[in-house]
Amino acid sequence: MNVHKMFAKREGRRMLMVTAMVAGLVVMTGCDSLADTQENAEQGPPPPQVSVAQVLVEDVQLWDDFTGRIEAVETVDLRPRVSGYIDSIHYAEGQEVEKGDVLFTIDPRPYRAELERAEAELRRAQARAELARSEAARAEALAQSRSISREELDQRRAAAATAEADILAAQAIAETARLNMEFTEVRAPIGGRAGRALVTPGNLVSDATPLTRIVALDRVHVHFHSDELAYLHYDAMARNGSQASFRDGGIPVRVGLANDQGYPYRGEVDFVDNRLDAEAGTILTRAVLDNSEGRFAPGMYARVQLLAGSAEDTLLIDDKAVLTDQDRKYVYVVDDEGRAMRRDVQLGRMVDGLRVVTEGLEPTDQVVVSGAQRIFFPGMPVAAESVDMRGADTASGEYAAMR
Repeated sequence: MNVHKMFAKREGRRMLMVTAMVAGLVVMTGCDSLADTQENAEQGPPPPQVSVAQVLVEDVQLWDDFTGRIEAVETVDLRPRVSGYIDSIHYAEGQEVEKGDVLFTIDPRPYRAELERAEAELRRAQARAELARSEAARAEALAQSRSISREELDQRRAAAATAEADILAAQAIAETARLNMEFTEVRAPIGGRAGRALVTPGNLVSDATPLTRIVALDRVHVHFHSDELAYLHYDAMARNGSQASFRDGGIPVRVGLANDQGYPYRGEVDFVDNRLDAEAGTILTRAVLDNSEGRFAPGMYARVQLLAGSAEDTLLIDDKAVLTDQDRKYVYVVDDEGRAMRRDVQLGRMVDGLRVVTEGLEPTDQVVVSGAQRIFFPGMPVAAESVDMRGADTASGEYAAMR
């Protein structure tokens, strides 16, 4: 019994020693982890990554923005010149037609009969005139020998003159009948695109009945309204000789449609109205565009830019770099020590997708164009990645994709 008690005491001491050693190891490991955490906390988070681009300095052309509508240069509401029943239609709706193409045919039979009657009447008048001329000639011969009275001679002369006049009247009637016969074929007065047919074969039409509409599309007009200040600005430019007169036309315009990026189409002003709208304070302006490729259709919405002048050594930045603080605009620039510093700026118009800066920046400044939302206070250290100002959209998009 004493031997068993001795073994039990030894095993108990051994278990206490093992437990103490394990506890010591746990305490030491916890202390090391706490030390590492405190060290990381003292170092702080890494500086945020931003994209910066140097301010661009360029000579630029300045453009004023307007909105307008595309209109056809020539538009014809096609109507018949004679009455009758539509016999046939010779075009497909929406088809391009040439000037002189036959589009509709009106039943020609009544007009053909009228033409034949008029031509017969003309021949009858010509025969009567021939007889009257012969009788007048004989009367002249008889009058030489005093074989006919003066009164009868005058009657023969008058009959010959009347017969000649009857020929002219019959010719006019025959020509009218011939024109009416031709007008039974309704032809396109201009080249362009024909609209839908507003009548179908068998319908009675008159000169007041619309048949279809044709619009010429080789060139188009862009109608837009410019305000009074713009009008005065362009007038002043014309007076000092820096640009053509607003009224004389020739001022360049750029046009973009609703689905276009930018303004890919070029034209020029060809008309300005002769008065301003007193209520709206605007004046109608019109530009002409080439449409040989058929991009434009009447009624389309158009974005228009009108050349307003030029400026040298203009500072340009990406518009996304501009931030707003109540009524003030500002940007962040990164200094030589890698800190983001705030700069209040005065802004101008947009030029080719970039914003003009009139005050607040220097040509050497590095402007934050992407990641400004990670800057919480001026002077904050940042990790700057240089990009091109014009390629800032692409660079920021690639950075977002990597995140």
